Amino acid sequence: MLPLRMSHILMLMFSLCDADVTCPADQFILNPPEVIAEYGQEVVVNCTSTDDDFDEIYWRDGTRQSEKNTDGSSISWTLHLSDWNIKPKCIIKLNESFECSKDLGMTIFKNPDTVVLYPIKHVKTTVEGTQYELQCDVIDVAPVQNLTLTWYRDNQAIKTESFTNTSTTPVSESSILTVSVNREDNKAQFRYAPELNSNTSNVFYVGVGDSVALSCGAEGNPAPQFHWTRDGVNMTELTGNLNVTHVNTTATYTCTATNDLGRITRHISVHVIKDVMAAPAVATPTPRPTPEARKVCPPTLTPAEVVVRFGDPASVNCSTSATDVLGMGWEAPIGGTGFVDPPTVTWTVERLQDWSINPKCYITLKNNHQCDAMPTITLYKTPDIVSVSALARGPMVEGIEHLLQCDIINVAPVQKLTVTWYRGHENVSTQRFNDTLVTPGNVSSTLRVTPEREHNGALYRCKTELHLGPKGPEPMPTKSSEPYTAVVHYKPMMQDCPTHYTGEEHKFRMDMLPCKADGNPPPTVHWYYEGKLINASEPLTKGQSGKYTAEVFNSLSMSNNSIDITIEYSPSFACDDHYEVEEKGKVGVECEPEGKPPPVIAWFKDGIEISPRHWRQQDSGKYVLKATNKHGTANHTLHLEVLFAPEFKEGNNSKEVTPGENVTMDCSADGNPEPEVLWSYNGAVNS
Repeated sequence: MLPLRMSHILMLMFSLCDADVTCPADQFILNPPEVIAEYGQEVVVNCTSTDDDFDEIYWRDGTRQSEKNTDGSSISWTLHLSDWNIKPKCIIKLNESFECSKDLGMTIFKNPDTVVLYPIKHVKTTVEGTQYELQCDVIDVAPVQNLTLTWYRDNQAIKTESFTNTSTTPVSESSILTVSVNREDNKAQFRYAPELNSNTSNVFYVGVGDSVALSCGAEGNPAPQFHWTRDGVNMTELTGNLNVTHVNTTATYTCTATNDLGRITRHISVHVIKDVMAAPAVATPTPRPTPEARKVCPPTLTPAEVVVRFGDPASVNCSTSATDVLGMGWEAPIGGTGFVDPPTVTWTVERLQDWSINPKCYITLKNNHQCDAMPTITLYKTPDIVSVSALARGPMVEGIEHLLQCDIINVAPVQKLTVTWYRGHENVSTQRFNDTLVTPGNVSSTLRVTPEREHNGALYRCKTELHLGPKGPEPMPTKSSEPYTAVVHYKPMMQDCPTHYTGEEHKFRMDMLPCKADGNPPPTVHWYYEGKLINASEPLTKGQSGKYTAEVFNSLSMSNNSIDITIEYSPSFACDDHYEVEEKGKVGVECEPEGKPPPVIAWFKDGIEISPRHWRQQDSGKYVLKATNKHGTANHTLHLEVLFAPEFKEGNNSKEVTPGENVTMDCSADGNPEPEVLWSYNGAVNS
């Protein structure tokens, strides 16, 4: 014989097989086949069976159901769409053992209450080249997984976003658009930092005593202020142009253009050629070397690429193998060398702190042609601060998108920066930046979070990395934020709650159940029995077995959970003290003890346990009944009377007498109750 549990499994399998056989897929015709309607409306649905061989057909939604049709082949029902979780199904009962059902597809929608567009950060004026974020909030819409949000600039769609939240109830969602403006956008109010005109020369060669006109070549809005230095010494000129007369020594002139958005620096080298027979009366930019000249004077830089941390030393060696070199040198605001003899010259800086520095090694041939080379210099700085914060106040809410922001303060260069978001040890997002700013700047990375209840207490952090290439330092420069602890509010639910539970009378309380109420804010639990609120800390009695319902609620929602409670109790008697039974009747009286589980009964007479099968005349007397189960024992004393039919003590008797003689006859009988003796006489003819 199979174990009981295995038998149940087989029975279930057989039932499912039978159900498959008796439930053809085309038996149901639903009209409409799917409902798409707005919340609060009423719709009429119809279900028709293609087969008339069934007992009844009806609709059901949870605990509600329509009338049952036992005569026709269809049933109609009016649905009131006031429940977001409505799941109607049509049910056909084939017979007492089997039924089929088909779910009606439901999509209940609600248009947004409000759609709001606003900038995340208030901006009075727009700064060219800076990215700004606009946020669109869609308030109270359902179902959000069917929502599509499209951004437009004028009549042009520039971004479309959909949402993956599977909630069927109304939620609020947000979309963020990153906007970058530039000076060509004639509809935007903008400002920009000073920029250098790339057509302005940085190197001039002049004869001794000649003059040269230098231009800073910078523009900006607001108009920049200018400051000039000569070999690091301040000059009084405050315009964008500088006229230098009677040049007699090689020097480096530096122009700095500044406005409230930034600053830019240009370094201009003026070289005096002493051994040139004839120099032009007005200095002109050095002509570009011919291809032939470049072939004979290629300067070699070692190293050609330098990655330097802000404030650290830097050094590059420049050399040439050409033989017709007049001289060579480095042009740089810091570390410049002037015009020196070949074949090598070194540019060295003890503390590199100029973000725009572009040192150039030049070689001047005896025919006055020149060639040059510039090393690639990457000056970097790790962030001063990396921090994570929430863009909205208050806790996160399960299923609703929230934004976390990672602020990276004073980092350069931004285009080499990578920001990685972590939840615990899990990488959840990575962002790179295309900002070409080489000076230190502040940037932010935004993480979209749709939290789940499991994310309550999760630690979010962002980690920055500067990817500086193969010439960069090892290990890669990194910096991480302090962790941000997510506080997630989520709907309550009851966990680890059995469907059935057994307790002992006067000892078991509802608050002793293994059920755990989970929710944030921490939920309140109310227990109900037969529709009435009970005190969960009071012990239950034997009359309180049945279905109990827990109502679990917090500020977000409420849920219900039901459990069947069985209260067990020790035996007890509620019997009479005297019983009558009939002889030869089966053992047993109407005195049955109460108890759960049902108690075992033992009979005792004169202190000895007995187990008679049938009652006998001599069994009358006093008995003690003992009832026992796992919770205790109860005794009851009763007097038993065994009733039996009368019996004569002696058999038939005959006696001879003389006529006229007196005669005495004796007749006695036993019985319970005591019998009544009656005499009868049949007269006889005496002869």
